[in-house]
Amino acid sequence: MSTRTDFDEFVAARSSRLLRTAYLLTRDHALAEDLLQTALTKAWFSWSRIEGDPEPYVRKVLVNTFASWWRRKWNSEHAYAEPPEVARSGEHDESDQRQDLWTAMGRLPRRQRAVIVLRFVEDLSEAETARLLGISPGTVKSQTSRALAHLRVDPALATETTEEPS
Repeated sequence: MSTRTDFDEFVAARSSRLLRTAYLLTRDHALAEDLLQTALTKAWFSWSRIEGDPEPYVRKVLVNTFASWWRRKWNSEHAYAEPPEVARSGEHDESDQRQDLWTAMGRLPRRQRAVIVLRFVEDLSEAETARLLGISPGTVKSQTSRALAHLRVDPALATETTEEPS
C-alpha cells in the first residue's frame, strides 16, 4: 500500500509542473493532459524500481513519449478553414507577445522545441537535457543555437521599428 501512497503523493505534488512541461511540448491542453497521463501510467508500472527522486525519471518518460508521438503518423483532425482574426487591443499586449512567442515556438522542429523548453523553461543544464532526450551535449548546443536563430528571424517575433533619420 505504501507504493500506491508514494505514487499518489508524487502525482499530487508534481503533476502541475509536469503538465506545464507537457503543454510546452505539445502546445495543446488536451494533448498535454493525455501525454502526462500516458507518462504517469508508464511510470506507475515501474514505480517500485525507481530509486531516489522520481521526477527526473517521469520527466524522461514524458519527453520520450512525446518523441514517440511525433514519430507516429498524424491521424487527427485537420482544419479546413482559417479561424477568424482576433482584434488586437492595447490592454492585451503582454498576452499577445506570449502568444507570438508560442506561435514562433510552434514553428520550430519538435526536437528544437523540446531542447528550448527543457533548457530555458525547465532550466535544465545541457547535460541533463542531453540525458533526457538521449542525445549528446553537443547536439543540445547545436539544436539550441539553431532554434534561437530561427526564433530571432521569426515573423511573429519581429519588432517593427520605424525610426526616421535625423
